[in-house]
Amino acid sequence: MPGEFELIARHFTRPVRRAAIESSPGTQRVALGVGDDCALLNVTPGMQLAVSCDMLVEGRHFLSTVAPERLGHKALAVNLSDLAACGAEPLAFTLALALPRADDAFLAPFAQGLYALADAHGIELVGGDTTAGPLNICITVFGQVPAGQALLRSGARPGDELWVSGTLGDARLALEAFRGRVVLPGEAFETVREAMERPQPRVALGRALRGLATSAIDLSDGLLGDLGHVLRRSGVGATVNVDALPRGAVLATMPQPLQHECLLAGGDDYELLFSAPAQAHAAVQAAGVAAGVAVHCCGQLDAQRGLRVVDGDGRPVATPWHAFDHFL
Repeated sequence: MPGEFELIARHFTRPVRRAAIESSPGTQRVALGVGDDCALLNVTPGMQLAVSCDMLVEGRHFLSTVAPERLGHKALAVNLSDLAACGAEPLAFTLALALPRADDAFLAPFAQGLYALADAHGIELVGGDTTAGPLNICITVFGQVPAGQALLRSGARPGDELWVSGTLGDARLALEAFRGRVVLPGEAFETVREAMERPQPRVALGRALRGLATSAIDLSDGLLGDLGHVLRRSGVGATVNVDALPRGAVLATMPQPLQHECLLAGGDDYELLFSAPAQAHAAVQAAGVAAGVAVHCCGQLDAQRGLRVVDGDGRPVATPWHAFDHFL
């Protein structure tokens, strides 16, 4: 069984690739990676550093049955989603990992999934920590965004349109299948399980929305709760058309009450929810095309505080659920 430092050397040490890429003349993005007490990052002049941290705990955030490669992917994806929500370009990340045992059969595919997504987004692993303990994965990401151009939760304005990317609800439907609440045939189950275990962070869309979106957040705890954060920070209200929320083919076959629950309170979608002025409607659609992800207008912001959910005919829709909370 490998020791701590052999484990790090075997699975989580490789030369930083972006050290050879200059972000501006004479400035390397990653100056020093794994192997010292600190990593060294150079941020392009005129840019701000964006930092976020997310933890995944076995039994709370993921099931013990998840494939290690998918777990490595998701651990980084949920953090990249935070960078996407502020419109940042990924630079580097650290990994803190608690393991019940140093198991190469787990770590090799875990690292493979982690690095595959890292390479897809040009982000470097530059340090971290390992220890023995219950399986727990904590990643801190670093990105950069032009000064004053970060997408925030506090910029939404009355009259703005409300948008969402991708499709919603499949991850929650997969969870309900695991819980035994719904029964899905094999292919349908694998479709929604893929959404739950391999979310796709919308980094390109976040960057394309700089200068267009007035606010943004990633959907990790469910639309009702995450939109509530934006409304409170921006001091506005919203009306959401539940029939305009995008859903996949499997969820669309489910009873309407379950569809609404998965769409509005599901969580684990890691899509972007954002606002933009109505006059920017065509530009937002073009940003989605440029980023290669569908975007859907699903509501409007107004001055009346609170969140109202209606159907396509404007009739109120009951929302008896609360957002995900780690302590509820």
